[in-house]
Amino acid sequence: MKEKLIFDLSRKGRRGVCFGTPDLPSKPVQELIPERFLRSEPADLPELPESEVVRHFIRLSNLNYHVDKNMYPLGSCTMKYNPKINDSTSDLQGFTSMHPLQPEHTAQGSLRLMYELSEMLREIAGMAAVTLQPAAGAHGELTGIFLIKKYHESLGSRRSKLLVVDSAHGTNPASAATANYEIVSVNSNAEGRTDIEDLKTKLTPDVAALMLTNPNTLGLFENDILAIEKLVHENGSLLYMDGANMNALMGITRPGDMGFDIVHYNLHKTFSAPHGGGGPGSGPVGVCDKLVPFLPVPVIEKTEKNGITVYTMNPDKPDSIGRMMNFYGNFAVLVRAYTYIRMLGANGVRRVSENAIINANYLLSRVLEKFELPYPKPVMHEFCLSGDRQKKQHNVRTLDIAKRLLDYGFHAPTIYFPLIVSEALMVEPTETETRETLDAFADALLAIADEAENDPDLVLDAPVKTPVKRLDEAQASRKLNVCCFGC
Repeated sequence: MKEKLIFDLSRKGRRGVCFGTPDLPSKPVQELIPERFLRSEPADLPELPESEVVRHFIRLSNLNYHVDKNMYPLGSCTMKYNPKINDSTSDLQGFTSMHPLQPEHTAQGSLRLMYELSEMLREIAGMAAVTLQPAAGAHGELTGIFLIKKYHESLGSRRSKLLVVDSAHGTNPASAATANYEIVSVNSNAEGRTDIEDLKTKLTPDVAALMLTNPNTLGLFENDILAIEKLVHENGSLLYMDGANMNALMGITRPGDMGFDIVHYNLHKTFSAPHGGGGPGSGPVGVCDKLVPFLPVPVIEKTEKNGITVYTMNPDKPDSIGRMMNFYGNFAVLVRAYTYIRMLGANGVRRVSENAIINANYLLSRVLEKFELPYPKPVMHEFCLSGDRQKKQHNVRTLDIAKRLLDYGFHAPTIYFPLIVSEALMVEPTETETRETLDAFADALLAIADEAENDPDLVLDAPVKTPVKRLDEAQASRKLNVCCFGC
């Protein structure tokens, strides 16, 4: 089914609303808006009745792919189903009617929720304290890097380098560069984990920290994490954990117990708030004891006054890196994450990670016969296949496989990342997918592998069942053409 543009549906003179005769005094628009901002002629807006406007956008929404429609297997994104109870709690009037400038004594419920959420996140990761301010994962990374810089400056040191493992998310080096650090890449070894010998050669006195994801982007747990921690700290450096893959750890092990000094969380990944579409997200940051004084202000504190519990926002932290966001983060996302954790409880949080690991290993076992696995299993919550076999033997690339998946009703997994895997397909099923869904996705991948072998043109021409056929992504990004009607 194809949907026309709303301008194509427009017919002159049709109206969706009538405002009637105004019952207040009016002025000519020329008296209200400076002339230089006024149009020389009316805007060319579509003219439709309300029914057609509603139906147009409903039809478009049905064509759109979303996590309520089917599985989102994007590796390292943790696109899990978003429980609808989260929407209900975040829509409570006590939260939606809040204003960030109202007095603290009238916002005790919201402050309590934020305080308790930070305490739960602190316990889950084994850290000393947590700030909820950062608005996204990369923003959490930047916050963590500012904390690293502030810590070394407090010691009279200005270390200039940050180490980043070669399988890391691109936001790691980007955040480090934003903070004016020189990025040094640490190699992975033959097993897909951090190469300790290479790390040793790069742990020089001017290294401020090592940024590490555990499990890493290949879905592999860093078995030598305690040895890595010892090397980093003996060098006077800090150890930062990108928490994008926390979905594999919750309730099983904690970054703080591994020796990480800083960790950021993704509430829009691990803790079930909606993910994608530009946000909003939330990237809280947990720190060890020695970094607590540098956390962003204001800090939410819990005190007792005359036998009554009171929550306050304390801005008086002289060693703080300052404020990272206006007010206190994306509050509705915080409510959703709080709801998710309270609904699960401690045992449920652990089951999330256990089921995510089981789902990933089950799905891998289903598709392994047709695809290459560059690094040895077992994996944690995700895995990274290679489409090298299909490319070399049948000239079918990973991109072609991803396009063909659309015809089977599935969104593609993450492709061509991490960069250290040729023709990468990175798959993360999360804990929320049933065995039936996993089997359907596995069957689709296996069928496409057979098509690549027996009828490669079918895959090369995909997708064929979607409203819009194959697009030229390179041309779209290099020759951007935004249509402007009525210009």
